[in-house]
Amino acid sequence: MNTAKRIYNVLFISVFATMLGLGVVSPLLPIYAENLGATGIWLGIIFSAFALSRSVFMPIIGRISDRRGRKWIILIGMFAYAVFSLAYLIVDNVYSLTAVRFAHGIASAMVVPIAMAYIADLSEKGKEGSHMGNFSISMFLGLGMGPLLGGFLNDGFGMASVFYVMAALSAFATLLVAVSLPEARPGRFAPQSRETAPAREIFGLPVMRGVLIFTLISALGRGGMMVFIPVFAPLVAISPSEVGIILSVNTFLMAFLQVPIGRITDKGNKVALIVIGSAVAAVALAVIPLSRSFWPLLVITAIIGVGGAIQQPSIMALTVDAGRTIGMGTSMGAYNTTFGIGMILAPLIGGIFMDFISIDAVFYVSGAISLLATVVFAVMMQKSARQDVGKESPG
Repeated sequence: MNTAKRIYNVLFISVFATMLGLGVVSPLLPIYAENLGATGIWLGIIFSAFALSRSVFMPIIGRISDRRGRKWIILIGMFAYAVFSLAYLIVDNVYSLTAVRFAHGIASAMVVPIAMAYIADLSEKGKEGSHMGNFSISMFLGLGMGPLLGGFLNDGFGMASVFYVMAALSAFATLLVAVSLPEARPGRFAPQSRETAPAREIFGLPVMRGVLIFTLISALGRGGMMVFIPVFAPLVAISPSEVGIILSVNTFLMAFLQVPIGRITDKGNKVALIVIGSAVAAVALAVIPLSRSFWPLLVITAIIGVGGAIQQPSIMALTVDAGRTIGMGTSMGAYNTTFGIGMILAPLIGGIFMDFISIDAVFYVSGAISLLATVVFAVMMQKSARQDVGKESPG
């Protein structure tokens, strides 16, 4: 097995295990927080803490990985995942839970974005969509299987078992990376990639600027879905185990569609795919409150998953292409930081609407914001295309 294939396989398995552990707690953490006395706003704060620390540390860690290598960062991050997974067991109020979520976010900044940059280093030009789409399966499968496993563990062995399993999975991933992952500095497999770039150069690329603005607004719209569906579900007589199924189906669809959509991305119009996928997800988000039982909600969240699958490979392909100019770690860090800012604000906004209006309002507003992201991105890309045509036209 050549080195590039070995790196890919090790990272795929390791990220899958880590995301499986994270997915295990996803349908249960809002309930866990409410049992500690969390209101809607506190739910927002708890989930935002993870995204806040992740966003603050990602650009710093991304730049370090571009200069100093990636393996040691991923290794530390996965070990920290295991430690902080056990820390959930000792929290006894919303303040300590928020602190653990903040620490967990730092570990997250050291794992997935750096692993994605590692894979981007290996991607052949013109095949970014399929390569990144294939690797994204590791994340979506982990996050998809996690809620099913979490529901089973909670029903059979109690809430504590969920956190022990999350820690064990992270420990396994840590060991696998330590033993089997070779170090590879940027440029070893992708010589055309430059190490890093000032922040102004990121926004100096019109397409990257469009991707980042779209990502921010889109995350504002969709960032609260996984937080508030577990809160909404009991109001329409949907059990926690059914919530796990709903969240898993959404993520599984994104996983299984990554390969075919990635191939279409490499040959098709990336901007059009992003617009179509985003529009589909936006409409589905807005009609969540109309579902008053398990099956309608399952279908709606499945449609959201399809929309996300249509757009995600194109977003990552555009980000990888920009990384060949500004550095893979830098471009991935910029993308994930922008996404993280949206994820910081989305639960807070959702919590405010939940406490002061209703849980239904959370989804109406989310759909409207997601639709706004679609329109803004389409307009920006159309303007950029016109400018490119103008530059190519003779005198």
